[in-house]
Amino acid sequence: MEWRDKIFKNHSIQEFEDLALEVFRYQLTHCEVYSDYANALGKINPSNLSEIPFLPISFYKSRKIISNTFIEHECVFKSSGTQGERSSHYVADTDIYKHSFDSTYRSFIGNPEDQTIIGLLPNYVEQGDSSLVYMVNSLIENSNNNESQFFLSELDQLQEVVSKSQNMGKQLVVIGVAYSLLDLCALGINLSNAIVIETGGMKGRRKEMSKEELHSKLIKELNINRLYSEYGMTELLSQAYCTKDLQFQGPPWMRVLIRDLYDPLSIIGDEKRGGINIVDLANVFGCSFIATEDTGIKYGDKFQLMGRIEKSDLRGCNLLVE
Repeated sequence: MEWRDKIFKNHSIQEFEDLALEVFRYQLTHCEVYSDYANALGKINPSNLSEIPFLPISFYKSRKIISNTFIEHECVFKSSGTQGERSSHYVADTDIYKHSFDSTYRSFIGNPEDQTIIGLLPNYVEQGDSSLVYMVNSLIENSNNNESQFFLSELDQLQEVVSKSQNMGKQLVVIGVAYSLLDLCALGINLSNAIVIETGGMKGRRKEMSKEELHSKLIKELNINRLYSEYGMTELLSQAYCTKDLQFQGPPWMRVLIRDLYDPLSIIGDEKRGGINIVDLANVFGCSFIATEDTGIKYGDKFQLMGRIEKSDLRGCNLLVE
């Protein structure tokens, strides 16, 4: 059975753990960077999900992380670079990425063919090599709708698209970075009939605010009835979505574990704040086990973001950052 057939299915808890261990053994053999890291920790024989070592996401800034079973990568995605040096994700099979984000989008948001999709991601478009732009562009193409498009600065023209979408009987979906969505507030655009997906981050354009504050302002000033938040990153090939409860949920091939901030090799239980570890089985030809720089709390199969990890949170965590 091919990896794709194994990954993209509904898994019981035990089936997911068994597959994660199988992916771990594959990557231990074929991903040099991850293999070196696991061996350095002496973590090469995990018996369960909690014992699998998670690679610090910072490795993507300095190392090429890809399976040696591929002679060449198909594309390289790069991070936005707002934190300094850009991370690079070498993707061996873009079809797996497409299948991952398309299936997840259809499950949480709807079918692109029934929608008008607007992308408000100017900084990502300008910098290039963005996995988010790649995803939204693919969804726009799948909508097969001439009104689906990216907007950079001409936001005043969006009202016309809103009206046309309603007249066509299409569901309008607006996918935007936080500061671009806030720019709409000044224009008095009514998005009561739209699905709005914010992708987080002010990218240095506006003062940062909490997710609660952002959603409250957008709902009030744009008259939004259906507001989602998307959680994804350059280093992953899967995304999670949340609605008004601000608790994210990913697809069946993605799981979140919470690590102890003071003992990063230890996994803690639900309803405790810690560092977010992500199992992304779609990233089988890269690294499926990523220790992010976000903090959060897990509630069953959902999780809530609590912010970025501060240096003060990393005391005693030398093993994680070395």
